Formats: sequence, C-alpha cells, structure tokens
Amino acid sequence: MTITTPLQPTDRTSLRRSKERAGTDRDELHAVLRDGMFCHLGVILGDAPLVLPTAYGTDLDRGVDGTLYLHGSVAARSVVAAPEQTICVTVTHADGLVLARSAFHHSVNYRSAVIFGVPRLVTDPDEKLHGLNVIVDHLVPGRSHATRPPNRKELAKTSVLALSLTEASLKTRSGEANDEPEDLDLPYWTGVIPLRVTAGEPITNTDCDLLTPAHIRTRANQLGAPSLTGFAEPAATAR
Repeated sequence: MTITTPLQPTDRTSLRRSKERAGTDRDELHAVLRDGMFCHLGVILGDAPLVLPTAYGTDLDRGVDGTLYLHGSVAARSVVAAPEQTICVTVTHADGLVLARSAFHHSVNYRSAVIFGVPRLVTDPDEKLHGLNVIVDHLVPGRSHATRPPNRKELAKTSVLALSLTEASLKTRSGEANDEPEDLDLPYWTGVIPLRVTAGEPITNTDCDLLTPAHIRTRANQLGAPSLTGFAEPAATAR
C-alpha cells in the first residue's frame, strides 16, 4: 500500500524558522526513515526530559499512515512511561558541512524527521514479534529470517512500542553556502564537505566458521564497504 496523504502541519510540527526547508511529501519522510538506522526517543520522566538513542523500524502498511516500532527492556523507564504521554522521535542525517566565507553563515546539509504521538504498547504476540523483526530487518534487510527467533523468555523481557506516523514533520537543507553579497570577494574558501555513513568489511566472530551470508554482504556493500568474496546465503529459518 502506498500512502500518498501529504503531511498535515500541526502546532507541534509547523516550522517557525526557515519555513522553506519544510517538506510535506510523505515519500520524502519515508526516505529519511528508510535511510536512517537509529533514532532519538524523547520522553518526560518526572519533571525532566530524557532523550535516548535507539534502533527502530517502520511498517508503512500498518495503520492509516504507517507505524514506527521501537523496543526496549520491559523495565526501562522510558518504555514504561512512553505509552502514558506524547513522545517525540527524531531521525537526522548529516549530509555535509557547509563552510561559508563568514562564520555566521556556516551551516550543515541535513535531512531530519520529527514524529509526535502517544505510542501504543504492543501486547498482541504476533504483532510484537512482527515489530521486532521489522526493527532487525531495518538495520540489515533479511536478517530476521537468518537468525534464531526470540524465545518466550526473551519476548517476556522485551517491550515493543508502536507509534503512528500521522503527526510528523520533515526538514531538509542542501546546496552551497549562502554568503552575503558584500562578502563574495573576500579571500576565504567556501564550499561543502560531503558526509556519509560508510561500512567496513564485516568481521566474522572468532567462534564462527561460516562464510559471510549474502544478505550481510549486500547490506555492507549498500553502506559503502568494499566488494566481498567468499560468501554463502544460509537457509532461511522457519518462522
């Protein structure tokens, strides 16, 4: 299912500054979430905010506007408190350092998404396992079918949160530095240093004598690792 409903600005998601950087295309939002690997979860604990980095995954076919899944220990304070309040989840990509002639106009090229909402604690066993698989496969596509599935004890120790993607904002910056006209003749270099996440060659555990599976090789290559040789795709684990 393709979600085409544009992002609808709310009081929380409307940009107050640099409004021209706001995006309303859900495909762009999905791209930011797809290309990210970690998010920051913001909750209020007592009278203070707590912001924690964590892995996530998305299922665009779950719910009206898609669902973002988060997980954590059943005893984690952030996971316990989250379903009782509005939380904020952010995903950010730093794409380049923008260096201007003036210090004031230095900037960063970036893509960022912010999602607000009251998350739902997933209690259905099938959806809980689905959410965990979505998170694993978000980091390495196909990985959930090439591992031992979690057992009952492990599932009992883990909580999964589901957050709707309905209330979200998208903000991006790209391009060159924007110097003042009177600064254009100054003798200072100006330009962009591109940034990207780059993977190294996968390192096999010392207690593992298997060849690198194809899904691991593919993911590493997607992230810029050198081309690998000597790999094999293991048989899928029955689910």
